[in-house]
Amino acid sequence: MDETKRQNIEQEGIAAEEKMVNDAFQALIDSYLASRHRKKVDIITKAFNFARQAHKGVRRLSGEPYIMHPLAVAQIASKEMGLGSTSICSALLHDVVEDTDYTIEDIENIFGKKIAQIVDGLTKISGGIFGEQASAQAENFKKLLLTMSEDIRVILIKICDRLHNMRTLQSQPKNKQYKIAGETLYIYAPLANRLGLNKIKSELEDLSFKYEHPEEYNSIKKKLALTQESRDELFEKFTVPIRETLDSMGFKYELKARVKAPYSIWAKMQNKHVTFEEIYDILAVRIIFTPKDPNNEIRDCFNIYVALSQIYKSHPDRLRDWTSHPKANGYQALHVTLMSKQGRWIEVQIRSERMDDIAEQGFAAHWKYKDGNSEIQEDESELNDWLSTIKEILDDPQPDAMDFLDAIKLNLFASEIFVFTPKGEIKTLPAGCTCLDFAFQIHTFLGSHCIGAKVNHKLVPLSHKLKSGDQVEILTSASQHVQPSWINFASTAKAKSKIQSILRRDAREAQKNGEEILRTFLQQNNLEITTSALDKLCELHGKPKHEDLYFAIGKKSIILGNKDLDELFNKKATSWRRYVPFLTSDKKKEKEQRHAPEHIVVSKDLNRKMPIFITEENISQYIFPQCCHPIPDDDILGYINNHKHIEIHKRACPVAAKLKSSYGNRILDAQWQMHHQLLFDATIQIRGIDRMGMLHDLADVISGQLNVNMRKITISSNDGIFDGIIELRVYDRKDVQVIMDKLKKIKDLKEIQHIV
Repeated sequence: MDETKRQNIEQEGIAAEEKMVNDAFQALIDSYLASRHRKKVDIITKAFNFARQAHKGVRRLSGEPYIMHPLAVAQIASKEMGLGSTSICSALLHDVVEDTDYTIEDIENIFGKKIAQIVDGLTKISGGIFGEQASAQAENFKKLLLTMSEDIRVILIKICDRLHNMRTLQSQPKNKQYKIAGETLYIYAPLANRLGLNKIKSELEDLSFKYEHPEEYNSIKKKLALTQESRDELFEKFTVPIRETLDSMGFKYELKARVKAPYSIWAKMQNKHVTFEEIYDILAVRIIFTPKDPNNEIRDCFNIYVALSQIYKSHPDRLRDWTSHPKANGYQALHVTLMSKQGRWIEVQIRSERMDDIAEQGFAAHWKYKDGNSEIQEDESELNDWLSTIKEILDDPQPDAMDFLDAIKLNLFASEIFVFTPKGEIKTLPAGCTCLDFAFQIHTFLGSHCIGAKVNHKLVPLSHKLKSGDQVEILTSASQHVQPSWINFASTAKAKSKIQSILRRDAREAQKNGEEILRTFLQQNNLEITTSALDKLCELHGKPKHEDLYFAIGKKSIILGNKDLDELFNKKATSWRRYVPFLTSDKKKEKEQRHAPEHIVVSKDLNRKMPIFITEENISQYIFPQCCHPIPDDDILGYINNHKHIEIHKRACPVAAKLKSSYGNRILDAQWQMHHQLLFDATIQIRGIDRMGMLHDLADVISGQLNVNMRKITISSNDGIFDGIIELRVYDRKDVQVIMDKLKKIKDLKEIQHIV
């Protein structure tokens, strides 16, 4: 190829890229101009040109110009969230400070304080300031939350950023895919849900599912496609009388078929231990109506419900009213489950157009229905309550990264219940909370002096779990103090953080008091507090740290006396075996060390982008924790622990979910390369109608037909129903599935599931 031709091709490529970028920017402007926001096109154009210049020459892993990413994030903010110019500019600039030489001060000087503040909140903390054991992810998440508590747009734009990253995740190596997908599922999808961004939440969940469990994802997508025709037919038949009724009532309306998302289907299959075919709520019907009177939307919802219940029988226990008391994320709707003529329960969601907007766009949609031009309204009480809870958690954060993320998830992402105070005020609390949580929710003083409660006028303990509709009166005593055992049944982040804070304060006081008691004791015996003396006393009393010794002395669980002086003056020989009874004999210890597998020690040269392969020869070099018991064919990943050894977890393991969100840089792609040489333990749980010959049939299928090694079978029967546990030795997950499929054909065997 001659030079002229090469230059022409290069110029054509540059021109095509310029057109792609310009078209994307024009699409952004078009979506912004179609919104109800003030038309500040000039500042958006200025931000685009600034970001384009700052990222000039940089490309994403996909090969496209980097500016396409900020443009895509801004487009999501504008079109899918309905945000205004400040948010769009911040989205365009969100990576400038992190990836270029520009500073927050530069952004503030050019675009003003508000945009600079949002960009700062979106900029990751850089540099190796965390240390080997610290979690950069957790620290950056804390920073994000801290800025979010000042301006909610920070987290909204971060969710836009995460959504585009998930949409383009295929260009990343597998270990990065697991890290980003796991973090998305653990943190960002629940955040989107908590902010009412239902559509985005579902897409984030599905994309995470797609990358973490591709086979299951594709299987469910395929089954959804195959059953589409029968669902369409069911929808049409079910909605014919509904349309006639709504027409006769004079409503303008739209009927939509809502199909359960692949991730939601998979999650239900895992939680309920059922197959795809056994899930009956894949289809739901959504009625979106224009209210006759905007001030009486709720009355219209109930009028429609009454009319529908005259056509179909409604399920008495499955009426969900979120019209009078919306969810904490602003969601409003009336849900009713009706029995179709085809014998299927179908959920119907009744919403006004305003309710539907809020259901899809969350708090962003609230602003559309407010007067004035302000992009953020200050009177969103639920939102402000939520932000104040975030501030409380950040004021007293957990020192451990995984504990911190647990605290966030525990309180901010849980489903909620409504309870009443003695005066009839409604309080929203996370589901599963206790009387103690309620007390701390009202006031820290009330919680710390709580001795019990009356729930619906009946006396209950602090650990009593509350249900929606309960009326709660907290009983207190001035002599009551926070107890360490409270942490075991407190469930909200606020209660836990307050209890831990008070216990830490008490511990510091006890340690200080204990140190003073020890100092006085030693001075009376012409001794001083030295490291050597403290080490001897710690060994004597079985305390691992000096602080533990001080605390025990301060709490009077250790009373200093002659034995302490004997130890310090070496007047009495102390047998180390007496204080370390768990140590083995030298011979046994030597034998264990000789036969213990040598675990792989990860070096700095390990290419973390490449997968590790687990074979029969090297399986003993990896650590298999007790949390999830992975066996061949399970979707797995590797995690480099603090000792530089590699742990193997299922990708769906709850512990792995935290690790991906806290220590994502230590995640490795792991794959099986087994050849049916090693056997693994598997347990199957069964339930059914008891009859003669059931045990024979089970044994015939497992040992006779399948020739599988059955280690143990336990069967118990009660009132004609039997429960059983079968422990097997299998080569891989496929063996388990084959066994379960065969067992399902046994007469009267009704339920079967594989358990960890």
